[in-house]
Amino acid sequence: MRISIKNSLTIGFAAAAGLAAVSATSIASAEGLPKSLIWTAYGTTSSGYAQAVAIGNVLKNEFGTSLRVLPGKNDISRMTPLKIGKADYCACGIASYFGQEGVMQFATDKWGPQPLRALLTSKGSFGLGVAIAKDSGVEKLSDLKGKRIAWVRGADGLNIASTAFLAYGGLTWDDVTKVEFPGFKDSIDGVINGQIDAAFSSTVSPHVKRLAASPRGVTWSTLPADDTAAWKRMNDIAPYFSPVKATVGADISKDKPWVGAGYPYPILVTNASQPADQVYTLTKAMVEKHDGYKDNAPGAKGWAIENQNFEWIIPYHEGAVKYFKEIGKWTDAAQKHQDRLIKRQEVLATAYAAYKATNPSEDAFKAGWTKARAEALAAAKLAVNFN
Repeated sequence: MRISIKNSLTIGFAAAAGLAAVSATSIASAEGLPKSLIWTAYGTTSSGYAQAVAIGNVLKNEFGTSLRVLPGKNDISRMTPLKIGKADYCACGIASYFGQEGVMQFATDKWGPQPLRALLTSKGSFGLGVAIAKDSGVEKLSDLKGKRIAWVRGADGLNIASTAFLAYGGLTWDDVTKVEFPGFKDSIDGVINGQIDAAFSSTVSPHVKRLAASPRGVTWSTLPADDTAAWKRMNDIAPYFSPVKATVGADISKDKPWVGAGYPYPILVTNASQPADQVYTLTKAMVEKHDGYKDNAPGAKGWAIENQNFEWIIPYHEGAVKYFKEIGKWTDAAQKHQDRLIKRQEVLATAYAAYKATNPSEDAFKAGWTKARAEALAAAKLAVNFN
């Protein structure tokens, strides 16, 4: 059953329309950073936005660089400014991976696989899971059967995650009531207001803290790492999740940890065409000035260099790689993995161009591209995923 909750949908990057036509990267500061940078991020009350602001304060104080953060309500509104050159970077969620792959909402004739590169990711002591109203009586994820679960329009990252958590519990969307919301904040408001029983979230989101403080309260169902069958069901849908032991978040602490799941958030990405010198300087600044912002936003400790995974799912920008090599963090294994990821992007880009050249209809585009994508990846002996 599907319930639609109508709210006006605003586009967080609309403010970009008033930006000067001259790129911020054209005027460099004495330290090598531009006088100004533009990032997109999640909404203004999200932990990702708070982290971006904290980083911006350090860049301003230490280097004189002003950071403008454009909040986006969904994945498309966060990534569009980056795609069209109105933003330099995106403090994105896992949708950046979907963008690289040209899947989900990016499987269209206006998007397709994007040539994204990572600088750094934030993976700290928080987790990512289904925030469940404590008064719902749910203890295990399988107990969500028959409950009302959030589906956020235009936010495939959130929705695939919810699907994966349901799968961990042996459930599908046919087993629950799907309730649609226009944005992430609205979905948590829905739990607070009693419209639904659970919604996917970071454990450190300010919205979930509001849920914890509400009469309904919040609880997180555990995901034991040794339940291999459940984890396989989850990773078959979302291969980027891994077990975590979260010690920060709503109703979570070092004394009351949550055994759950996670992946880096935010993921700082840019286009492959971004100037290497600028990326190098920004990466270096974020690593070496980490002490200046790590305690100034929930989850900001996660940007530490020791938390970086150089063999993850998105290739790193050459400017970031230059810095990682300088500090002895880049290995031969990391380079081999990087080369495979870049090859993957090249295969996807070639396949997408070839498919578009066939002039498919709008109605048939997604299905046709999905098939062409799978065939190209299989021919190159690369993992298909999302077929």
